[in-house]
Amino acid sequence: MNSHVSSATADTNHPAEPPEVEISLYQSHKKIYPKAVTGLFTRWRWVFVWLTQIVFYGLPWIHWNERQAVLFDLLSRRFYLGGLVLYPQDFIYLTGLLVISALSLFLFTAVAGRLWCGYACPQTVYTEIFLWIEKWVEGDRAARMRLDGAPMSPAKAGRKAGKHALWILFALWTGFTFVGYFTPIRTLGAEVVMGTLGPWQTFWILFYGFATYGNAGFMREQVCKYMCPYARFQSAMFDKDTLIVTYDQARGEPRGSRGKKVDPKEKGLGSCVDCTLCVQVCPTGIDIRKGLQYECIGCGACADVCDEVMDKFGYERGLVKYSTQNAMTQGWDRAQIIRRALRPRVLVYSAILMAIVVAVGVSLFLRVPMKVDVIRDRGSMARMVEHGRIENVYRLQIMNATEQRQEVAIAVEGMEGITLASESKVEVLPAEVRSVAVRVQVPPGAETGSHPIRFSVQAQQDPSIKVDEKTTFLVPR
Repeated sequence: MNSHVSSATADTNHPAEPPEVEISLYQSHKKIYPKAVTGLFTRWRWVFVWLTQIVFYGLPWIHWNERQAVLFDLLSRRFYLGGLVLYPQDFIYLTGLLVISALSLFLFTAVAGRLWCGYACPQTVYTEIFLWIEKWVEGDRAARMRLDGAPMSPAKAGRKAGKHALWILFALWTGFTFVGYFTPIRTLGAEVVMGTLGPWQTFWILFYGFATYGNAGFMREQVCKYMCPYARFQSAMFDKDTLIVTYDQARGEPRGSRGKKVDPKEKGLGSCVDCTLCVQVCPTGIDIRKGLQYECIGCGACADVCDEVMDKFGYERGLVKYSTQNAMTQGWDRAQIIRRALRPRVLVYSAILMAIVVAVGVSLFLRVPMKVDVIRDRGSMARMVEHGRIENVYRLQIMNATEQRQEVAIAVEGMEGITLASESKVEVLPAEVRSVAVRVQVPPGAETGSHPIRFSVQAQQDPSIKVDEKTTFLVPR
């Protein structure tokens, strides 16, 4: 008996350890089948799909002054934007464009959340296009799910092959267009037809095409949820006055299914009929009724389908809508939301953005369409020539950033008696970079050392095109 008591006491002091439970840190991906939906926000999404793709696919085919209007010619180191001819020295304008794009993203996010993601992001746009092709070939959501769940058959293989063939053709066309921004697209097209495409063009067409095919055809929402950094740091730009897709919980809960003729108040139900259509149409597969989630791209598909359901049941629209957290908790109307949009952070973003846009615009307007680089001749730093004169040799790289032939005059000043001993007028062809050897002399007896001088290069047809470039003149001991 004593041993039995001792055993019981031991069991009490040392309870049995719980069984080990293995928890996986990785969740297997479940394919999302977004249901097609119609409505205001869906129409706007397709407007942006058409606009962005017309610009992307059409812009390389537009000509300007007998050349491609938009061309980033990396081999010649020239960038054509309409009537502008830019060189690598104009990199500051690319910096300004990137800063403007970043600030615009901050501003739009602070005001209305992830509008860029939901309507104009290339990932969203191409996913919409690939989904449209998939729906056209395989059918609606239910048909696609049945097809994927069915065993392989000749009909299934044919549909799958047809879908992927269309995807690949569209992706290759996209890659071809992308490369057409860096190689004249008409020349590129001729090389593709004749089979003389270079290795680099081939690589980038296939690479960009493969990226489009993989991201829009397979990865889809995985790019937005796991690869895109914007989803991670958006919380730093959101506040309670940011316009987001919201679910009116006070009105919708408690949710529950019911017939169309049932009075929800009698059943103690809210307006949400728990149809889960808002989940079925979501391209990232989230339930908006759980509140704001980083996976939400703000496309408004759930708002469109919820409005359709509200219409069928005779309820007021707007159970799911664009609103702000403050508006939902405090019952603000649209006018109050708009007034609150003009808060300090939005005004600061707007002021900085406007200032940078104006600065870049003024800089482009005042930009002199000619650049000059002065390079000292390393082979002959300074030498004595006839009559004891001291000569330095320079090489001027004159970049004509216009599309007209320019005759330019070269002059030098900065020392007493300094003269140009070489040709003072040269011709520079349209958008040409010409290297000119220039000999500069000073009279004998000049003080030894390094002396600052300045070259002036001025176009004869347009005197307003003038560039001054500083350098030094060396007088040996």
